[in-house]
Amino acid sequence: MRGLLGFLSVFLVHVLFVDIKLHGQDPSQDLLTWSDEIPPLPDSIGVAGPFVGVHGETLIVAGGANFPRPVWDNEKVWHDDIHILRREGEKYFWKKAGRLRRPLAYGAAVSTSAGVLCIGGNDSNSTYSEVFLLQVDPKSDTLKIVDYPALPNPCAFGAAALLGNAENGVVFLAGGQTGSSLDTATNQVWSLDLSKQDNPEKFGWEREPDCPGPTRALNLTIAQHDGYEDSLYVISGRRQQGDGVQFLTDVWQYKPGSQTWRPRADVPKCVMAGTGIRWGQSHLLILGGADGSLFYKADELRDDHPGFPKEAWIYHTITDTWVSAGKTPQNQVTTIAVEWDGAIVIPSGEIRPRVRTPNVWKVRVNPKTEQFGFINNAVLIGYLLGMVAIGFYFARRTKNTDDYFRGGKSVAWWAAGCSIFATMLSSLTYTGVPSKSYAQDWVYAVGNFMIPLVAIIAVYVALPFYRGIDATSAYEYLEKRFNRGTRLFGSASFTLFHVFRMAVVMSLTGMALAVATPLTPTQSVLVMGLMSILYCTLGGIEAVIWTDTVQTVILLGGALIALFLLFSGIDGGWQGFLDHSGKSGKFKLTNLTLDATSAQIALWVIVVGGIAQNVSSYTADQAVVQRYMTTETPRLAARSIWLNAGLAIMATFLFFGLGTALHAYYHSNPQKLDPSITTDQIFPLFIAHEMPIGIAGLIVAGVFAAAQSTVSTSMNSTATTVVTDFLRPLNVFRTDRAYLTAARLLTLLIGVLGTLIGLLFVNPEIKSLFDEFLKIIGLFMGVLGGLFVLGAMTTRATGAGALIGAIVGAMTMYLVWKATPIHGYLYTAVGIGVCFVVGYLVSLLRPAMSKEELAGLTVYTMAGTGNRSADAVNGTSA
Repeated sequence: MRGLLGFLSVFLVHVLFVDIKLHGQDPSQDLLTWSDEIPPLPDSIGVAGPFVGVHGETLIVAGGANFPRPVWDNEKVWHDDIHILRREGEKYFWKKAGRLRRPLAYGAAVSTSAGVLCIGGNDSNSTYSEVFLLQVDPKSDTLKIVDYPALPNPCAFGAAALLGNAENGVVFLAGGQTGSSLDTATNQVWSLDLSKQDNPEKFGWEREPDCPGPTRALNLTIAQHDGYEDSLYVISGRRQQGDGVQFLTDVWQYKPGSQTWRPRADVPKCVMAGTGIRWGQSHLLILGGADGSLFYKADELRDDHPGFPKEAWIYHTITDTWVSAGKTPQNQVTTIAVEWDGAIVIPSGEIRPRVRTPNVWKVRVNPKTEQFGFINNAVLIGYLLGMVAIGFYFARRTKNTDDYFRGGKSVAWWAAGCSIFATMLSSLTYTGVPSKSYAQDWVYAVGNFMIPLVAIIAVYVALPFYRGIDATSAYEYLEKRFNRGTRLFGSASFTLFHVFRMAVVMSLTGMALAVATPLTPTQSVLVMGLMSILYCTLGGIEAVIWTDTVQTVILLGGALIALFLLFSGIDGGWQGFLDHSGKSGKFKLTNLTLDATSAQIALWVIVVGGIAQNVSSYTADQAVVQRYMTTETPRLAARSIWLNAGLAIMATFLFFGLGTALHAYYHSNPQKLDPSITTDQIFPLFIAHEMPIGIAGLIVAGVFAAAQSTVSTSMNSTATTVVTDFLRPLNVFRTDRAYLTAARLLTLLIGVLGTLIGLLFVNPEIKSLFDEFLKIIGLFMGVLGGLFVLGAMTTRATGAGALIGAIVGAMTMYLVWKATPIHGYLYTAVGIGVCFVVGYLVSLLRPAMSKEELAGLTVYTMAGTGNRSADAVNGTSA
């Protein structure tokens, strides 16, 4: 074992100190990197107001207008040329792909999976309402123009954005002029739902509520997530004001789900006719725009005009803050920025009055990730090796399967309580809950407040059942209450759930940690998986429980340190935190709506979903029930449940407060945000950049701790169910020693399988780790919870009814997941409800079970061993 420990030490040192290639932004590097590696547009003068978009791997630039040289002696000319840009290897190639039906410019454009949607526009005589799609055949580079529903009104100098996916999202058009003069500017907003394309009668532009601000043209319209849902942002522009022009700096957010508008923080300067684009999960980049400062001097300055201000801006939708994104080499307005070839591309445009440029800029956003550091790496390695050492220690004490699965019923009650807490509070809670309250509010905290309520059920119902039958697997109860088929269904469902749970926890934790450590998500998954496999395979449940106890201390201690450091960096300290959070509505606990699909989750959904999730976890999840069996007496097991409930409430205030403090901190320090990260990486970002050396390593160890706690628990619990529910009943082996060897081998195989699936699950597009994890719990645990409720709360349910109810419940959960917009928080409640109702109704068609068969197995027949166990919980047993 010493040799193995030495090998692990060498492996970790190699991974964290040698093999890691530093990535991210150098401290002295600007946020944006601008390059002119893409060749200029074939038009030597360049154009303003072109339609720009991406179809497949092709960049399309169509139409536009310019002034022939000398620009001050000629009138504006509109164009109909369509140019496409392809990349082959390291080289870029422009090609002329055709012409528009007429010379056209100053319309809006949106990239979709079907092509580039071109909306409105004008020429020297008219403003148009036509809408068409530009499609490129990737094999022949031929271009096709497809007509789409026309706008109800003509529109030019407006801007459009796509909400949702590129295939069936919704296109929104805001602002613009209906005629040639600025006094025809409008504040209208129109939408086109691409999912209705197959229904010609319903496929058309629909009027949305007008933007509450002034009428405007040359505005920016950008879609981005605000922490709750995708929203539309209408920014800046200009309007006619008497004989003059008003240059706007206001910003308005539109929430399509509720069809409501709200004002947001003004952009620092007018950025009319600018280029803007969404970036990451919550940032808007404004890469250019005119501020109007020399608007009335254009004729006077002519060729001496210095050009439009060369400064970029960045807006964060969650904290509602603007900061400078640095100086730009050139400011090209009246064009459209798009994401292409792994970067932002700005083709052509106007650089000063009447002057265009054919230049094409490629802009890269540099992440702020820096080296984790020697001391932090050393702390992390020390922690990981310490956890493995615990596994080695308990491996010597494990003599049989009872030791391996139940710790010989000799585990301290407080350690068992910490283990239940650590099992339920995964790394997704450690990073996902703070990010949830950072992006939203405290509404989800109400679900955790249901834990003490469910603890009553766990102590006085579930615990007596399991201790009464002396269960090793939670699903032994299902066989005694129903039949063997139901037991095997429950055990198989649990095993499948926890294999996927391991994968989800490791992959999402790996992505969150990528911003805080030099480890890539793949490397993090491998390290977590390997460490958990080693100490769990060797030491069994005792190793898991005692590492959980250590990890609980690290997890809570690290979060407390982070919370105090956050308060010290908030403007106004503690009082500033309270003032800002109250003003921003961050302490909100209720949403009084009946909508079960709302992104702002309803209070009733939280209460019902919270009770259902916790009932399933504390009554039907082997990972939790297994802890009930590790203490010497039921009374001590009950104490562990109550301890867990207390820790859960304390942790709820701690982690939701942490997220709220992160919001206040980055509102005070918006320049420290990183636009390249996901919302779930906000706490790791703070750890990496703001925490003292050594402390950062400890807190990252806390994240690893939470992940490994969940993973090791899943490994041991699934091995327990496979051996107890599948192998022992078949008498596969003759000796207990053989079953112990099989348990260790199964733990190893399950850990390897979960780690491999975790590598496949790495997906940076996930908006919320917390939400995705809730869906996974609901899809599997709802039916298991339903079986327990059906068995414990009725005397009429039969084995056939329970099995059919479970199967129908599983199919229903799949349909709810794939075909309905119901909030994931309700999945578990739906699973319990369907399983219970179907199981009970089917049972009515079968003969009822006798009282003797039900003795000690329902709340109505808790006799014999069940009562003795209940007495022990209450402390009346010897």
